[in-house]
Amino acid sequence: MSQAASENFPVASRVLPRAIRPHLLSIYGFARLVDDIGDEAEGDRMAQLDWAETELERAAHRSAEHPVFVALTPTIERFGLSLDPFRALIAANRQDQVVTRYGTFDDLVAYCMLSAAPVGQLVLSILDVATPECVARSDRVCIGLQLVEHLQDVAEDAAAGRVYLPLEDLALFGCPPEHLLDAEHRPALRDVVAHEVRRSRVLLADAAPLSASLRLRPRLAVAAFGAGGSAALDAIERASYDVVAERRRPRKRRFAARWIATLFSRAGAE
Repeated sequence: MSQAASENFPVASRVLPRAIRPHLLSIYGFARLVDDIGDEAEGDRMAQLDWAETELERAAHRSAEHPVFVALTPTIERFGLSLDPFRALIAANRQDQVVTRYGTFDDLVAYCMLSAAPVGQLVLSILDVATPECVARSDRVCIGLQLVEHLQDVAEDAAAGRVYLPLEDLALFGCPPEHLLDAEHRPALRDVVAHEVRRSRVLLADAAPLSASLRLRPRLAVAAFGAGGSAALDAIERASYDVVAERRRPRKRRFAARWIATLFSRAGAE
């Protein structure tokens, strides 16, 4: 939880009503812990993820022992949350242990439906706006945000043996996945990144109509998430789609401009 002060999800949640912030942080704590197990834990990660799922079940029955899961119990109870989104986040981390490549864009989207979309679904449930239309838009925005993170982390992921760029796209632009960081393939990699940036923008466009359907404070938060993703894509574009030299971060002024544009866009007003 010490990371919460510097990460997008808990920071953006500060504009939401104070009464629900502890519940949003409990979801953040769960997602952060499960991701840390999947990415960094020593020993048998699969066994530790099994433990996390057992603790989740215990949290739903008021018998959890780990502090993160103890904090989750009142959130599950107050909002009547389904455990399925939590299970999906665990499943995504199980998948990370055995899958390091994705053949098609649809395959990658299916992974993002496990690794990112459940967070949006849980937030909508806490806001009491989890209508089918809002969930569908939220899923697209969350997938877009996950794709942005993958683009920012291409070099880091590749160094860890993972590639979150569709193999069909790498083949299309002539960028071999085993050597995508090699200097001779950097132009091809930039072409792939540009292609994925365009796809991500289409998905993030749903942030405007989604935020417009919400009350003021949730609207500000959702627009902020979308703006953060769009501003990150702007940073990648400014670097001519070179994501290897350094992690491209959005500028604060660009984020503010994107935030305002999302709040007052035509799509958001319809």
